[in-house]
Amino acid sequence: MTPDISFVRQVVSSGQLTAPNGARLRYWAFEDPANPVKTPYPSPLIRVREGQVVHVKLLTAKNQHTIHHHGIEPSTMNDGVGHVSFEVKNEYTYQWKPSNPGTYFYHCHRNTPLHFEMGMFGGLIVDPPEGPGYLYSSPVPNAPNQRYQVERLWVCDDMDIRWHNVIGQNHDAGQCGENVGMNRFEPQYFLINGVFNNYTLTDQKVAARARIGETVLLRILNASYSILRVTFQTTVTCVSCDGHRLGKEAWNAPIVFPANTPIELTSAARLDFLFKATRPGVIGVKIEFLHWITRRVQDYGRGVAKTQIVVS
Repeated sequence: MTPDISFVRQVVSSGQLTAPNGARLRYWAFEDPANPVKTPYPSPLIRVREGQVVHVKLLTAKNQHTIHHHGIEPSTMNDGVGHVSFEVKNEYTYQWKPSNPGTYFYHCHRNTPLHFEMGMFGGLIVDPPEGPGYLYSSPVPNAPNQRYQVERLWVCDDMDIRWHNVIGQNHDAGQCGENVGMNRFEPQYFLINGVFNNYTLTDQKVAARARIGETVLLRILNASYSILRVTFQTTVTCVSCDGHRLGKEAWNAPIVFPANTPIELTSAARLDFLFKATRPGVIGVKIEFLHWITRRVQDYGRGVAKTQIVVS
């Protein structure tokens, strides 16, 4: 079908992040050839509207990859799950039409544990037909939890340098059952939107600003292999879970979390939160990366990222 909106994503494997301690971490990414920012991390946001016909062209350059639009319900041949459909060695255009506004993401689904950890993922937002500023369509003007003025997408990730610099030398590592050490994941680096946790408190890619009276929407994507424990210093309302609005039906009302209530997200989960800025000040947000089994904060307690929303 003729697309309403199109994107191109080129696979690149030359990315390199320099950690605050000087360590260099190799990563892979999906690059937008039309964007002057090369080897972006995370990969560029895809933003579309409910009901649009969307085309996403994947260019692989070398090796085989896919793009899976996580949470979208396309045909099998457009789902990007390699072992169910196929893997792409040259190029392929995925076609789909979103039916639910919300927060999603896209990622490579070939040798998924490794390719995802290496950085092959990016945010995906589906707006209602009205566009950004609206969470959903409603015949009732200013319906509850429908509008927002300030928005942040926080893509949270952790990195094990051994996976990135050793295991990641081979695109097919572990595919045939060989022991390459992927049974151990011990992250030493923790990021939000590609910013290391040493700087997330004030970095403008992460921290947000709002004016008194504005409604703030915080979209959180757990792109890590840890459990995220998120704590807000203000009362927030969870209005969407994994791309599905809470409150659309009588049995799934939005959830109000009082200030300083720990909220947990597992890998690949997305939660959207709203709150209204009622008075000036700084609202702190703490994100802890927890070990799946012990539930302790990763890296001997250092797996914590903090940021803030400044209200004026």
